[in-house]
Amino acid sequence: MNTTPATDAVGTGGTAAVDTVIIGAGQAGLALGYYLAQQHRNFVILDGGTRVGDGWRNRWDSLRLFTPAKYNGLPGRPFPGDRLAFPTKDEQADYLEDYAARFHLPVRPSTAVTRLTHDGHRFEVTAGAQRWTAANVVLATGACHLPKTPGFAAELPSDVVQLHSHHYRNPAQLQPGPVLLVGAGNSGAEIALETSRTHETWLAGRATGEIPFRHGRTAARFLIPMVRFAGMHVLNYSTPVGRRVLPKLAGMGRPLIRTKTADLRAAGVHLVPRVAGVQDGEGVLDDGRSLPVANVIWCTGSTEAYPWLDIPALPADWRKQQHRGIVDALPGLYLLGQDLLYAAASETLPGVCRDARYLAKRLAATRVPQDMAEVRSGLAA
Repeated sequence: MNTTPATDAVGTGGTAAVDTVIIGAGQAGLALGYYLAQQHRNFVILDGGTRVGDGWRNRWDSLRLFTPAKYNGLPGRPFPGDRLAFPTKDEQADYLEDYAARFHLPVRPSTAVTRLTHDGHRFEVTAGAQRWTAANVVLATGACHLPKTPGFAAELPSDVVQLHSHHYRNPAQLQPGPVLLVGAGNSGAEIALETSRTHETWLAGRATGEIPFRHGRTAARFLIPMVRFAGMHVLNYSTPVGRRVLPKLAGMGRPLIRTKTADLRAAGVHLVPRVAGVQDGEGVLDDGRSLPVANVIWCTGSTEAYPWLDIPALPADWRKQQHRGIVDALPGLYLLGQDLLYAAASETLPGVCRDARYLAKRLAATRVPQDMAEVRSGLAA
């Protein structure tokens, strides 16, 4: 089937009129784009990155995916190579870039959204000097993810190197001396294991548990499929158990997947309690100990924010008022690619593809302008 979409039509005043604007060209936006192209819809995918896949490409150098290649493809194109291998972040990024090109998806890179408004009839999306009007807007992980650090981070001496995991790439960014990683989730554990090879390393935070098997090829063949099935088909909002469990998962730390606590101890990583603050230029732990460190890596997550969203009619809790990505508070506004959107696996590649397929079916039920006259009349409405 030809999946080449219609090109976005340019209306008056240099504004492009499209049926749907997808904000974000990661796996969520591309998967939805594939399905919309099959419907021959007029849409555009906007992304602030210079290349498709930069969301993966710009993470730390040694990062590998937790899911095997057989689950990392998007609709219409399996991930190439060894199906039981765990791709690097650059391999995943390059796959996404190739995917967008292969299916001729209308991605606009280096196009960061600066404003999203709604006039009661249509949305208007602004990116610098460019504008689009649309009946539908899909927020496909296109929010501004702001790295979180505690307020007391500013109290550390200026000669301490501070990085958020969002900006960490490799140990070469660090100066000689001990490293303190704050946050004992998967990012903190994996980076701690890496820095322990060159620096004395401390990992601070509450343990979040770990999966009860060793991650690797055997797990990819026999155990990960069971975990995937549970995350997709058992723990979702259509099942009684999912409706009970998923709200409890929100805000909870995820278990360690690849790196085990025993691995950290064997590598010489010091596991310590949560950092409570800073005193006399040193980090103070919950148990009262002070840690003089030369480097701090904050593995404390990110805050999801949409600073460009300018729709006063939306209630403050609009993101919670959604069902399978359909925002109840404003028809035509959708979410995709977010944690626990519909299932425990909604943020994973398999979950993203299923949610994108569902959303595309819902969008297919909406009317699409049949010709350019209708497109332009929509601009004047």
